[in-house]
Amino acid sequence: MLLDADIKAQLAQYLELMEGDIVLKVSAGDDSVSKEMLELVNELKTMSSRITVENTTLARTPSFTVDRANEATGIVFAGVPLGHEFTSLVLALLQVSGRAPKVEQAVIDQVKAIQGEYRFETYISLSCHNCPDVVQALNIMSVLNPNISHTMIDGAAFKEEVESKDIMAVPTVYLNGEPFGSGRMTLEEILGKLGGGPDAAEFENKEPFDVLVVGGGPAGASAAVYAARKGIRTGLVAERFGGQVNDTLSIENIIGTTHTEGPRVVAGLEEHVKDYPVDIMNTQRATRLEKKDLIEVELENGAVLKSKTVILSTGARWRNVGVPGEAEFKNKGVAYCPHCDGPLFAGKDVAVIGGGNSGIEAAIDLAGIVKSVTVIEFNAELKADEVLQKRLFSLPNVTVVTNAQTKEITGTDKVNGLTYVERESGEERHIDVQGVFILIGLVPNTEWLGEEFERTRFGEIVVDRHGATSVPGVFAAGDCTDSAYKQIIISMGSGATAALGAFDYLIRN
Repeated sequence: MLLDADIKAQLAQYLELMEGDIVLKVSAGDDSVSKEMLELVNELKTMSSRITVENTTLARTPSFTVDRANEATGIVFAGVPLGHEFTSLVLALLQVSGRAPKVEQAVIDQVKAIQGEYRFETYISLSCHNCPDVVQALNIMSVLNPNISHTMIDGAAFKEEVESKDIMAVPTVYLNGEPFGSGRMTLEEILGKLGGGPDAAEFENKEPFDVLVVGGGPAGASAAVYAARKGIRTGLVAERFGGQVNDTLSIENIIGTTHTEGPRVVAGLEEHVKDYPVDIMNTQRATRLEKKDLIEVELENGAVLKSKTVILSTGARWRNVGVPGEAEFKNKGVAYCPHCDGPLFAGKDVAVIGGGNSGIEAAIDLAGIVKSVTVIEFNAELKADEVLQKRLFSLPNVTVVTNAQTKEITGTDKVNGLTYVERESGEERHIDVQGVFILIGLVPNTEWLGEEFERTRFGEIVVDRHGATSVPGVFAAGDCTDSAYKQIIISMGSGATAALGAFDYLIRN
């Protein structure tokens, strides 16, 4: 049996929610992946009378489609959708059977209105926690619009295809045979890339807010909940709801929750915010803030939102090392997520830049997959916790280079090496690697703000104990501020503080 008893028991409950008959059309060979895929689809067949299985020939073997009895949906799984992609399979079964996807009606209307033929292909790894979001979004689009099809392709099952296209990061999406995008994308973000997102006209008639939260990570979500609970008009504008937490795999330090994953936390945050009358404006980037009679926030699409107070919770992003080759070879050997992209470097030599907790955790994870790991640390000693260092130095295929400054990431069409300078001697060294993982901390997303905001030399917004900034009526919270520690639980607390500070400002002014 491919599925254990607990998973089968949960799956049986989901399959009872199916509303119509579906057929799994299978293209299989004699290889081990095909046998595993056949075992999976046959288990599904035995668990529901609504599921039938047919043999066919598809563009890729092994693969199978998820279709209605008399209608092709365009949904194809090439490989065995287990691991993080098992949820994608379950949702596809439910949605193809007629179960409505949990998507806002405005988004459904946008998908249905798309004209022309769109043939999507997503290359994934089963250990990637960002990939299911893209797979599920494109599957929903395929269910809703007959002009759209989507194939999930497991890179481990189709190594030759992945290598022929030089795919070195997942998820990587192709549209009609051409590169479309890489990294985590929501359904709304995909629509935006297709030109189907909301324009400025949709924001014209919005009344001024009492509190407008800019940013949808833990700090922003917390601020929105606390503001809405005060009964004041609250809006939240976010480029990507959940922010960096979307890219965090294992979370073990939210008190009261021994272990969870980033996407699960984000789903909970969004569900909590939606419990209140918060006007959520997702996939929108703020580009300008100006204080007039009201505070004006201009969006990238030209729309201007007005509010009596604003809470900035724009978070931070991975810091770039800033050397030649980093930008040129991004997704061509340069990566920032070992959980997502690590499996693509199986059996290869890689480097990790950064000796803090994130870098050493990445090196430990990668060591179990790749041929060798070289850790490059600028300082004379690693900064990671002692327990992590002890684990790292116990691994036979890890080399640590300290007091080294990365000079260049080399390559032609993809990464082939890394050059660094020994800081003590000044000598230049070069190592041959096929991948470089960069984990050297965070930089706050505050460069769009004006000089009237007091910031640290690192760009962090300076706030007081109420979350107030140097601009009256504007508050800030989370990783974009000068808080001493950048942690999810601290961001949540600072979001609540900023919301209470904004409410106090409103009643006093």
